[in-house]
Amino acid sequence: MFKVTSLNSISVLLKIGIGLITSKVLAIFIGPSGMALTGNLRNFLTSTESIATLGFQNGIVKYIVEHKENEEGLKRIISTVFLSLLTVTLILSGVLFLFSSYWNDFIFGKVLEYASIFKILALVLPWYVVTIFLLAVINGLGKFKKVIYINVIGNCLGLVFSVFMVWKFTTFGALLSIIIPPSLLFFVAFYFINKEIRFIKTISFQFFDVEVLKKLSSYSLMALVSSFFGPLVFLAIRNNVIATLGIEQAGYWEAVTRISTYYLMFISTILSVYFLPKLAFATSVKATKNVFWSYYKGILPLFAIGLLVLYFMRFMLVKLLFTPSFLPVASLFLWQIVGDIFKAASLILGYQFFAKKLTLAFIVTEIFSLFLMYSFSHYFILLYGLEGIVMAHALTYFIYLTVLVIYFRKSLF
Repeated sequence: MFKVTSLNSISVLLKIGIGLITSKVLAIFIGPSGMALTGNLRNFLTSTESIATLGFQNGIVKYIVEHKENEEGLKRIISTVFLSLLTVTLILSGVLFLFSSYWNDFIFGKVLEYASIFKILALVLPWYVVTIFLLAVINGLGKFKKVIYINVIGNCLGLVFSVFMVWKFTTFGALLSIIIPPSLLFFVAFYFINKEIRFIKTISFQFFDVEVLKKLSSYSLMALVSSFFGPLVFLAIRNNVIATLGIEQAGYWEAVTRISTYYLMFISTILSVYFLPKLAFATSVKATKNVFWSYYKGILPLFAIGLLVLYFMRFMLVKLLFTPSFLPVASLFLWQIVGDIFKAASLILGYQFFAKKLTLAFIVTEIFSLFLMYSFSHYFILLYGLEGIVMAHALTYFIYLTVLVIYFRKSLF
């Protein structure tokens, strides 16, 4: 456990480091307006990925774990999921390719012409989805180190590709660097999985089993709600900022969001690796309460102190990570950090939904929080300009945390 978590920590640090370098390159070559466009494409890609994978990743890992000693059961799961995902992905690729002009107008607006990006995405999407599937299978087989190695290789590959493409083709290259590197990782994942099982020989139509899909469907619902609707809401908010305040302002928000994503990785990693299993195995109210409060007393105060230091270093940080043209980003830090502290406080309660499979409660609270974020941001932008979005972020997570505290009050108090 210690070796895996240590290796995973190195992987996370590497990912953050590569992300920061990429942010600097983007800031220099494409500026705030280009960064806003890359944010839109990232949100769209996340939603597309959630549809193509049907939200099956966690379910795949669980059933592979249960059947890894049962050769026929393993073949049924792998064949059923692979054939299902490939069918859905090919249909989705066709829609992306045929309606590329529509997607361009929807994501980038009618003024910009990047329809070819969606045609390229249509061609690489099947490789990308199969890679995600292979990683889930490798994870389910208990080869955690190999999953981490593949992610490290993918991050390094993405950095080299991104820097070259942005340097050569600026904004168009930045968009390509979002969609192409994940698909190249297929060859790495395929190499690693063939060391464990004879993958090609495992796939067969005769092993296709509808019962496998029925079992997996219960796991996909929560994943689909958060990974599909969440990015779409943020895409809609960013498009509203572009229409109301201008594309550069949207780029400033994308910049502070990227910084937030990097430091929240530490919290999400600790939660998924250490606290989620503890919540899953906590069978009594007292045990659950101990897990919650060990997080609130040990992890959250350190995180809050770290963000406080970050706030006082905000001007230096913006210059270091981006360029002087991004200095307006510094004015967004206060409310972003306040919102992220509320978010970090609510995350462990949110993980309880997954640990105890509280599907309906999760969906209701998730849609409620997305509705609040969308509504508050539209209203606050009119009153406070760009700062209104980060104020909406803080208020949304304060209300979300309050709702979860009330819902889990018996486990907390």
